[in-house]
Amino acid sequence: MRLSRFFIDAPLSLGEHQLPETQAHYIGRVLRHAPGDAVQLFDGSGQEYLGELVEVGKKSVRVELREAFAGLAESPLNIHLGQGLSRGERMDWAIQKTTELGANAISPIVSERCEVRLKDERADKRMAHWRQVAISACEQCGRSVLPVIHPPIALAEWLQQVEAQLKLVLHPVAEALASHARPQSLAFLIGPEGGLSDAEVAQAKGAGFHAARLGPRVLRTETAPVVALSVAQQLWGDF
Repeated sequence: MRLSRFFIDAPLSLGEHQLPETQAHYIGRVLRHAPGDAVQLFDGSGQEYLGELVEVGKKSVRVELREAFAGLAESPLNIHLGQGLSRGERMDWAIQKTTELGANAISPIVSERCEVRLKDERADKRMAHWRQVAISACEQCGRSVLPVIHPPIALAEWLQQVEAQLKLVLHPVAEALASHARPQSLAFLIGPEGGLSDAEVAQAKGAGFHAARLGPRVLRTETAPVVALSVAQQLWGDF
């Protein structure tokens, strides 16, 4: 039987812990775990903990953590993804898959052709939702460190702020990724549905980005980050 693995949004240590209500409900009511079941927990610090459920109630779950060990090592390539803000499941897909592929930070980018506008309470709800998407992806893929999901940001502002040894903007007419030397940190800029405008690509180049292509075909906004991170990890990371 596969060992259940859960993220706990609180510092963990050896000994007994009462789990937060959300995780307690999921473990006890949804998965129907029982006392004596083994679990593996992580808190995003890079540590993993093995333990056993000692109480499973309707609203309360307690676990005894008995072993701590270092979690899965992160890729040596630090990746910050600037992903054009797209609608619904497309953005969820991009966040989920790039989390699995080792992205360290993800910034939703508001650009000229974005069809989504988020403000105030709606933006807060989407941020919470995206973080949960990333958490679920980490639970599934074995990562012990969560990527940072930044609030949506205007393209011009992100271009001024982002720092990386190599900065790339995806463009169908450009050099291939493999033409660049191995970096330690990488920033990827990927446009929304409809792509980035010529002016925005020029703006990115003016901010130190190099145009790069993934192949002869134009990829959808949710496909491009998956392919880009896969190729980057193959060339310079831990694939």
